[in-house]
Parts: sequence; structure tokens; C-alpha cells
Amino acid sequence: MSRPRTLLRLAAVVAAAAVALTACGGGAGSASGATLRWGFALPTSWDPVTSSTGNDINTISLVYASLTQLDEKATAVPGLAESWKYNADGTAVTFTLRPNLTFTDGTPLNADAVKQSLLRGKTQQNSLLKDQLATIKDITVAGDRDVTLVLAAPDYQVPNLLAGKTGAIVSPTAFTEDAAAIPTAPVGAGPFKFESFVPESKAVLVKNPGYWDAADVKIDRLELTPTTDAATVIAAVQSGALDVSYIPGNQIPQAKAAGLEVDVIDSLQVNQVDVHSGLAPLTDRRVVDALKYAVDRQQIIDVVNAGVGDVVYQPFPKGYVAFDPSLDTAFAYDPAKARQLLADAGYAPGQLALTVTVNSISQSTAELVQQQLQAVGVNATIKVVPPGSSTWQQEVYLGRKAQFALDGTVGRESPVQNLTVVYGPEGLMNTSKVSTPEFLAALDAVRRTPLDSPDYPRVLQAAVRTGVEMSPSFSLGTQPRVVVRNKKVSPLPHFLSQYRWEGVTVGSTT
Repeated sequence: MSRPRTLLRLAAVVAAAAVALTACGGGAGSASGATLRWGFALPTSWDPVTSSTGNDINTISLVYASLTQLDEKATAVPGLAESWKYNADGTAVTFTLRPNLTFTDGTPLNADAVKQSLLRGKTQQNSLLKDQLATIKDITVAGDRDVTLVLAAPDYQVPNLLAGKTGAIVSPTAFTEDAAAIPTAPVGAGPFKFESFVPESKAVLVKNPGYWDAADVKIDRLELTPTTDAATVIAAVQSGALDVSYIPGNQIPQAKAAGLEVDVIDSLQVNQVDVHSGLAPLTDRRVVDALKYAVDRQQIIDVVNAGVGDVVYQPFPKGYVAFDPSLDTAFAYDPAKARQLLADAGYAPGQLALTVTVNSISQSTAELVQQQLQAVGVNATIKVVPPGSSTWQQEVYLGRKAQFALDGTVGRESPVQNLTVVYGPEGLMNTSKVSTPEFLAALDAVRRTPLDSPDYPRVLQAAVRTGVEMSPSFSLGTQPRVVVRNKKVSPLPHFLSQYRWEGVTVGSTT
């Protein structure tokens, strides 16, 4: 699932507020400089190899650096690697590392370390990166700084792919000594390093002076705790228990009334309905299409998220290179057409019954969708799945028990990777597990097109269009990150792909 989980109770926040109020500015226990208290979700694992959700990149990137990173427009730019170059036919790419890199355990981050870390992702038995790294056939090194990835076929998506968890480099010394410890004791080369961690409660990180871009990191200490409901979050930020957190769009007026700052940051996150066309009555494509026309996407955005976000009919936001403007009217809200399709499929009003599966965080959306479906003659029952990604995975992704699941993608660093997750034959969000040969060929065409080619946007958007037209699942709208912060914290930078902290400063409240 794409949103932060609600894990702390009000009592925990009140206790944290009492501690916070004993300090000013940098915070109690901070030996130097600025402390930032961030209310978000703890990752499913601090090990990029076993992390199981896309949302984890926001926290894993605190302790790991990747070979590349994405700029504000989600274009690959240098990270640990200062440059890269493909061979003539796109079957090998050589990354040149920045000089004198080290992990937080003091060991060198050189070409061999990169090789070992990527190979672990390819071969470790419980690795969740195997599919993403399958494009790599071999890895060679030359000296300390050049590492070449030999590819199974031309694939120009690799610089994007390696900008996230897939390219997060873990210390070989650490995982050789005890790979089982990495999920709770990570060793990377990111902007921060671990000081302490209490599972499901709190992680405390301190600035890593050896990070390649340490000069742009102004936060000396970062305390990460899971968030509560929106009203409690606002109270926690107002009191100083938290400095920054996530809120839904409909809580923006309350946050501003409390004297807090709000940043609305465009993201790659898109809300979606996962439709399982293998479960009756969704085996009839007319029924599936009727559902697409029955859902009023704009009403969902206006009512649930106070107008924050845009209606989209594809798993990418407007302005992103993958966004295909020709899909702007695909399955636009048309209840009359929905009723006609249902009649064509042989269903009189009230005859068709459907279960809407939803995480408890999105229950208000489910209730609105239930009303919209009932307006076209579909009796919808809501099934609420308790918070927790493993529960959702067993119900929707792995168990594939859901007919109509309200879901969302946080996006991926590579648009091909995101299309594969949403529409690919083994994609977690493709609960039907059906992909056409035309879609797979379109994805292959994208991989074979250099990112700087003038043809790249056209080829990529054609693949998006093929996926949207093929899939029984459908997109609803974008989900910008709505960040509430107290006035001592400077505005957060706007990156589509994830939360980033470069340049963010924490002042004093006194």
C-alpha cells in the first residue's frame, strides 16, 4: 500500500510531546545542531533487499545512497556514481563512482563493493530485488571506481532503476558478517547513520559526515516515529512532539488554523482500483468497463482530499515524461453509459453485487465509491483490511481474493518498473495476472530506447496507453504529499519520487 501506516496511539504522542516541550530548537539529547522529528512510517525492512513496499524508499534512503538518484522531474542524475556510459548497442553500462567513498562502518565503497551488493540482490534467497536485477547478466570491475553491468538485452532504463532501493548499496562487510542483522541494523553510505532503533516505535539517526553530499544536509539528528490519525498529528506538530508529518488534504485548513505550515508536493503516487477480471462477475469486460465509467474521480478528490490532486486515467501524474495526454478522457465519469453497459451484460438495477476491499485508512473513499456504484445499480459491500502491508498482501496481492480493491502506487524510479508492477503478468497490483503480447512488446521497446532519445517520450507513452487500454484495473487520481510542519522547519524540496531532506533547516522556536 502507498500510504504511511497508523501505528502509534495518542498516549505515545502525548508522552513524546512532554519530552519535546523540555527542549527548544535542537531538542533534548542532541549533542550538536538541529534535530528534526519526522512522523511517517517505519520501513517494512531497513534492508533494501528485503523491503517489501515502494513506500520504503522514503526511509531507506536516509541510511543508504544509491548509484544514481532522481531530480525534481524524476530524471536520473548522479548519486554514488558521478557518471555512466553505455556501450554502442545498449547491452552494457559502466558506472564511474565518486572518489574516496566510504560506508558508515568505515569500509571503502568501491567498485567491488558495488558489485557484491548488487549480486546479493540478485542471489540472496529471500531477495525481493531479483526481478528488477534480472536485466543484469554479469558485473565486472576495473580498478576502484569503474563497475560495468553486462545486460541480458539492451536496457536503457538501468540508470533510473538504480536510483532507488534496487541501486541502494549495502556494506559487504556488514552483510557478510551478519546478513540477518541488516533489516534492523543497516550499514550504508546515505545522509544519515543509525544511532538507535526500537522496532515499530522509533528510529534515531545522526548525520553521516562521510556522505558524498553531506554539505547540503543541514539536519544533525533525525528522529523517525510512526504517525497517528490526522488530528493527533496536527496536535503533535503544534506541541513540538513532531516537526514534520503527513496529513490528508482535507486536514489542510485545520493545520493552517493551528498556525502550522503546509507543503503540497507533487508526487508519483497515483490512487488506483485493482480489478481482478478472473473473479465473477468481472469476467465480463462490459461489467469492468461499466465500473470504470461509474466512478466519479473528481468527487473523490474533492470530498476525500479537499481538492488536492488531479484526476488521471493512468498510473503517472501530469508533467511526468510517461504521462500520455491522449488518455485524459479515457473512461471519464458517465453513469448513463455505465448503466447501459450493465444492461448489455444482462444485469438489471440491483442485480449485480460486488465487494470493495479497502485498507482502513481509505475507508472514507470506499464509502463514497459504494454510493457511486449504487447510483448505477451495483450493490457494493465494503470489506476493510486492517493496517499492515502483510495483511494487505495476503488478501489482495498474493491471495488475490479481492474483486475490486482500492489501492495505489507510489511509483517507481523506472517508469517501466512501475508499468510492470501495475500491468505486468507478475505485477503485484495486476491481480488478474493477465498481460497482452502487445503490452510486453511495448515495454521492450521502451527498454531499447535511450533516455535522451527524442523518441523516448513517444515510445514510453505508447506503452502506457497499451497498458491502460488492456488492463481491467484503472487509475483514479494523483496523491500529492501533503506535509505539515512547524515554522522552525524550512520548506521541503519538491521531488516527485520521494521525501528528500537536502537543504532543509531546523531553527529555534524560542
